[in-house]
Amino acid sequence: MNAVNHQWRIARRPVGPAREADFRWQEEPIPTPGPGQVLVHNQFISLDPTNRPWLWEEDTYLPALKIGDVVRGVTIGAVEQSNNPNFPVGTNVVGALGWQDYAVSDGRYDFLTPLPADPNVPATMHFGLFGHIGITAYFGLLDVGKPKAGETVVISAASGAVGSLVGQIAKIHGCRVIGIAGSAEKCRWITEDLGFDKAINYKKESVYSHLKEYCPNGIDLFFDNVGGAVLEDVLSLLALRARIVVCGMISLYNTVGGTLSMPPGPNNLFNLVIKRATMEGFLCLDYWERREEAFKALAAWHRDGKIQYRYDVVEGLKNAPRAMNKLFDGSNKGKLILKL
Repeated sequence: MNAVNHQWRIARRPVGPAREADFRWQEEPIPTPGPGQVLVHNQFISLDPTNRPWLWEEDTYLPALKIGDVVRGVTIGAVEQSNNPNFPVGTNVVGALGWQDYAVSDGRYDFLTPLPADPNVPATMHFGLFGHIGITAYFGLLDVGKPKAGETVVISAASGAVGSLVGQIAKIHGCRVIGIAGSAEKCRWITEDLGFDKAINYKKESVYSHLKEYCPNGIDLFFDNVGGAVLEDVLSLLALRARIVVCGMISLYNTVGGTLSMPPGPNNLFNLVIKRATMEGFLCLDYWERREEAFKALAAWHRDGKIQYRYDVVEGLKNAPRAMNKLFDGSNKGKLILKL
């Protein structure tokens, strides 16, 4: 066993895109688990847009981290020492154990969960189809959005980890799907490989004018990962009884500064009244107890070739701060994962 635990800790609150100077690289002795605790050797770290709000000074859906804390992150690893019968040595686990090689946990506050021992399922799939991404896409679309066959579904960040799954699930349920993405390559991927009906490159094309063209009868369901100007465009084009599913607002995460100060919201929210539409936010944690329902369906669709999924793997814990920004500059292709 390596005698050193490498970590990234928060050095200061980022303003704008996070920079490496906002983090502090630290080396410490590997911790020893106490009564009821286990020592986990992390192997992979999930990099997600929510990593950026977790660096805010204010609480989000989880308590804010303090300056000097280990950067929060969801990890997959193996139990190397155990004083907890629920997690024997050798158990593969997923949990919010942070940007570090090793972590001690008692399983109470970091969502530590044993992974099924299935040699046919690569560990990284527990960050994708069989993890928080799959839960988010499945329940966000089906339970919150309630799509109906024949409806028009629009998805922002449509080539991302969640958005790409949402679009494919919507197609399985007989919907017409339009994706908004940030490059010609991503637009080709979601239409040619994933089966989306139309795609809009928001960096090169007018989102509003293309949505108006592609959705002549309005937008029935909008799965929003972005917020900002895209949300405002969609609000103007809602169909009667439309639903907006608010999964995230990545357009805001780097712009609120070190102290949370949100920009003005869309000025056309009154269209929710006119169209008798609903707008609802959710978290995958709301559906954690039902996760096996999602995994069973996703596994069947994947086995039948109805769902594709891709990963973008960056190697080395040292690269975590730079890799996280791939989520915001649009250079990642698929679920972003750090391999330790």
